[in-house]
Amino acid sequence: MSVAPANPAITEPGRSRSLPDPMGPTTASGRAKAMLTSRVGSVVAIVIALLWTVPIIGMLLSSVRPESEIRTSGWWTFFTNPTFTLENYQEVLFGRASSGALSGFFVNSIVITVPSTVIPLVVATMAAYAFSVLQWKGRDTVFIAVFALQIVPLQMALIPLLRIFSGSAVGEMFPYLAVWFAHACFAMPLATFLLHNFMSEIPRELIEAARVDGAGHVTVFLRVMLPLLVPAIASFAIFQFLWVWNDLLVGLTFTGGNNAVQPLTARLAEMAGSRGQDWHLLTAGAFVSIIVPIVVFLALQKYFVRGLLAGSVKG
Repeated sequence: MSVAPANPAITEPGRSRSLPDPMGPTTASGRAKAMLTSRVGSVVAIVIALLWTVPIIGMLLSSVRPESEIRTSGWWTFFTNPTFTLENYQEVLFGRASSGALSGFFVNSIVITVPSTVIPLVVATMAAYAFSVLQWKGRDTVFIAVFALQIVPLQMALIPLLRIFSGSAVGEMFPYLAVWFAHACFAMPLATFLLHNFMSEIPRELIEAARVDGAGHVTVFLRVMLPLLVPAIASFAIFQFLWVWNDLLVGLTFTGGNNAVQPLTARLAEMAGSRGQDWHLLTAGAFVSIIVPIVVFLALQKYFVRGLLAGSVKG
């Protein structure tokens, strides 16, 4: 009479039976993984990449072609009659034409985007800690109210915020303050929600161990939670940076047409000229505007992927 082994993963000496894969085809995540890694998924990904890349290549080639050829032929003629010039970039960055120079507006966008990304991240990180770790009366109700603020349309808050800063001494003393405040307010609910969800998945044992060792909330927040939140913070920082950098509505509303503080997108919208005579410069201006976002994304790419996948698979 044979006796079954106590461990179901062990059968005979030298042979073993593997445990079921938690990401197997029977689960939703397993089916999604199998579909995305199949040949059909690879072909679809390649087609999407080509559809996304071809227009960008055409824009890049148009940006280095002379004005006369841009106006008379398509960008694909570059391969049969290649001509190269940097006059478009020189005119865009330092020119005095009706389009104006983008170098000053480029600096304005950096001055607007960096604080508008850092401010909501700092406040939202502390708020997420308060909502996920601290115990206080009405915590869940306040969190639901913060979450509900995401459904408020951006356009509804523009005029009330503009009336607060318009004509005020603080607004005249700090011309960027209004646009910083607007971007921070619009980003705060989503940042708090995402960081709260990420922080809630951190094991409570880590916090309890730190508290047993005598650490207060400040020490727990700075030395325990923040290092673990780096992927989530980097992910939202990329999104927020891109949103603010590519924003046109808030920049136009809160800068009041002042060229000294207007962002790059506001100038790009006017680059074609009053009669559309400078539309050939738009491709060069577009590539100037995407330099910084590409650098930011490549620098934080590894954290971005980790932040997107965090919490998706447990085990």
